[in-house]
Amino acid sequence: MNPSNKCNGMIYDADGNLIICEHSTSALVRELPNGKRETIASHYKGKELNSPNDVVVGNEGSIYFTDPPFGRVPVFGLPRPRQLDFQGVYRIPSGGTELELSVDDFETPNGLCFSPDGSLLYINDSTRAEIRVFDVKKDCSISNSRIFFDKVGCGDIEEGFPDGMKCDEIGNIYVTGPTGIWVISPKGEHLGIIRVPEVAGNINWGGPDWKTLYICATTYLYRIQLRVAGSRNSYMR
Repeated sequence: MNPSNKCNGMIYDADGNLIICEHSTSALVRELPNGKRETIASHYKGKELNSPNDVVVGNEGSIYFTDPPFGRVPVFGLPRPRQLDFQGVYRIPSGGTELELSVDDFETPNGLCFSPDGSLLYINDSTRAEIRVFDVKKDCSISNSRIFFDKVGCGDIEEGFPDGMKCDEIGNIYVTGPTGIWVISPKGEHLGIIRVPEVAGNINWGGPDWKTLYICATTYLYRIQLRVAGSRNSYMR
């Protein structure tokens, strides 16, 4: 798509629709396989969203996305005043259209991912350079916020900071950070770093066995073959 409305995070749902976060339009959109596009969310209580940044879809169909203001600054988006005085994380229930505010106390919420069994939702905060984890309740709301891992760098954009984040099939968390992709165990242990020659912004699994990690960096797309596969999202059939 050109222009892309400075889109950022993207994910497929179980039906093969592409869910896209657009910075310039401050909207979350759905693109169907036939090319039809529809807006899923653009406002909260009558005010325009900041700029949807990253998105995940739960196995039962709920959509969760982060809404920092990056899309309202030069380069990353279209400069314009904010209408909301907070930076939230939202959920759209499966089959629904009503936007629900899940969390409103992040400084700059960014990447997010589920644990393999879907019982936990990890969300990182770029400015605070930390990852928080929430319990996913039966009604798909999230609760019991706590720090999972902190000091993923210092929040310096030139150095690299928490941005894109994914989980593998055994529960390890992969998150962008200084010098590359930081790998953290389900217990919060820093296992190591996959070195990347430039600042990495986002990652996702691919390949026939889902063991190839693709890395979107400043100017290049990288890939690395791993011995472990990505956590299975609903579209990873």
